[in-house]
Parts: sequence; C-alpha cells; structure tokens
Amino acid sequence: MPDQYDSCKSKFQGIFVLGLPYALLHSGYSGLLLIVLAAALCCYTGKILIACLYEENEDGQLIRVRDTYEDIANACCKKLSPSLGGIVVNVTQVVELLMTCVLYLVVCGNLLSHSFSYVPVTEKTWSVIAFVTLLPCVFIRTLKIVSKLSQLCSLVHFVIILVVITYCLTQIHRWSWAKFRLSLEFEDFLVSVGVIIFSYTSQIFLPTLEGNMKNPGEFRCMLNWTHFFACIFKTTFALTAFLTWGEKTKEVITDNLPSFFETLVNLCLLTKAFLSYPLPFFAATEIVYSCISKGNHSNCKSPLLALAVRGSFLLLTLLMSMFTPHFALLMGLSGSVTGAAMTFLLPSLFHLKLKWKKLSFLEKCADISVFILGFLCSLAGIVCSIKGLLEVFGGV
Repeated sequence: MPDQYDSCKSKFQGIFVLGLPYALLHSGYSGLLLIVLAAALCCYTGKILIACLYEENEDGQLIRVRDTYEDIANACCKKLSPSLGGIVVNVTQVVELLMTCVLYLVVCGNLLSHSFSYVPVTEKTWSVIAFVTLLPCVFIRTLKIVSKLSQLCSLVHFVIILVVITYCLTQIHRWSWAKFRLSLEFEDFLVSVGVIIFSYTSQIFLPTLEGNMKNPGEFRCMLNWTHFFACIFKTTFALTAFLTWGEKTKEVITDNLPSFFETLVNLCLLTKAFLSYPLPFFAATEIVYSCISKGNHSNCKSPLLALAVRGSFLLLTLLMSMFTPHFALLMGLSGSVTGAAMTFLLPSLFHLKLKWKKLSFLEKCADISVFILGFLCSLAGIVCSIKGLLEVFGGV
C-alpha cells in the first residue's frame, strides 16, 4: 500500500496547496470550514466511485467487475450506447490531465526564468529546456516508477512546507486573529472555493490505484487517512502562513518569503514540478494508448506505438505551454468543467445509477446533494472564467 498512498498523497499536495493561504485571505473563517468540508466530500466521492467497480455475486460477496472509470461510465450508458459513457469520461480525463501537464511545464519555465534571471534566456526557451529534461517520461511504462517519483515529490514538498512553516513560527509575534475577514466578496470567495476543493481532487487516479493495491480491502482506510492528514496539514499550513502575512498574503505564498528563502523554495518548487509531471502524463497516455490499441495495458501491444503516443503527448504539452494565450484563464475554464465533473458530478451520478436499488434514503440524498453542489461549483467557475477571458480580450 505505501506506493499507492504516496501517489495519492502527492496528488493532494500539488501547486494548489501554496495558494491556500491566499484562499483564506478571501474566504476568512469560512475557508477553514471549507478545507475540512472539501476533504470529507472528496473522500466520499472517492469511495462511491470505487464502489461502482464492484457488484455482489449470488453469495452476497463483492466482486470487482470493472477496472476503470471508463468501464463504470459504459455500464451506466449501455442502454443508450455501449461506448458513449466511456468516450465522454476518457475525453474529460485526458483534457484535465493534459491541462495539468501543461501547467507543470509552464510552472517549470516560469521558475527557471525567475531562478536564473541573470541568464539572457526567454521564458519560452526555459520551457523548451524543461521539455528536454522531461523527455525520459516517454520511457515510463509502469505505475511503480511513477510511484517512486511521487515519493520523491512528497519529500520535496515536505521541505518546501517545512521552510515556510519554520519561517512563520519565527514571526509568531505578528500573528493576529483579527486578520481574518468577516465580510466576503462573492467572486473572490468562489476563487477560494476552487483553490480549496481542487487541491484535493484525485478521483481520476483512484480506480488504477485501487486496482494496483496488494490488498484492495485497505483502500477505504487508506483514503480516510490520506484525506485526514491532508486536511490537518492544509489547515495548519494555510493558517500559520495567513496569520503571518495577513492582508499582504500573495497568490503563491512563497513570494512572501525573504529573497534567500524564496530562491531556495523556488528551486524546490522547480524540482517538485518536474517530479509531479510523470503522474498525469502517464495516466493520460495510458488512456489514449488504450483507446487506440483497444487494449488495457501498453505492454500488450506495439511498444513503438506506445512510444509514439507518449512522444506526441509530451510535444503537445510543450506547444500548448508556449503558444496558448492566457493559459491560466483557459485552465480555469476547462477545470471548472472537467474538475467538477470528475470529482463530484460523475461519481455521484454513476453511484445513483448503478446502486439505486441498494442505496438507503440518506445515501441517495447524499449523492444528490453532492451532484447539486458540484453543478453549482462548476457553473460558478465557468461564469468567472468566461468573465475573466472577456475582460482580457476587451469584451467588457
């Protein structure tokens, strides 16, 4: 179980975590509640998603009859079209994973540019250098390698957080609960909701992780502990950082650090971005390759085809990172659709569809509530992102 735990944990500890103190700036006391609520909701949707992989046999024993998110979707839509659900899920997954990979490449280019500002090289050139560094990803064929990289990613992340929290503790004399806001602005609050919720999302990887566990029966326990520790960690980190800088808290908290610490942390963030890239890259290319080859595992078909898929995907992320205008806003728009769908909408909808007759009234109410919440979050995110794009392009 340790490898799966580290892969899951590293997904929770993404770039979004560094924006949590900024989220508290705009959400106040409600932000602390949101961190706990988001952990509970994402843990719940993870469990019901995995429950959709199983059916009871004649003896009442749970048997795993599905392997992937795609299989669950196809089972729900088989009366309408045998493969429609799988197509929708696969497209949604690949879009979200692709945007995540591009984000990491953009972050690499940006951090290299800032860390070595004395070198007369443009940010796009640094992105190309990062791309060359990531070329070995095309040779990753198993989840085990990705898990090892995720362990290193978690270690680097621990160093980053340790540096930030240590500095904050030296500034404890500046802490004041009066820094928390009581009044909220709706749009700023929605930004906070997005940052907090999507710092927990990992549903895309859960079917694969559960399927690779030596003892799948421990999955629910692993998910509970992962979300519990993630909640404690995020609350502690966001709270100490916000209490230190208050109204001066920046979007990425490392920008608040003194220059020496900022340089050190930026180099750690650069390492973390490199180590984070393989997980969404591997997941996305496996989905694409599976669809092309009509197989389940890349080593069952042509290795050359698998290499071509990975190489093409890696090149696509480079091109998007270099030539997509206003990428952050576009990612916010796509994330509002794909992120909410994969995290809240589809798990609750599929669970209701496949388990309706066996669910209690309270379980049905819980699934419906999660679906409605996910829809509202998605709608709000879409509106805010479109408004931002219109403002950038001079539409309003």
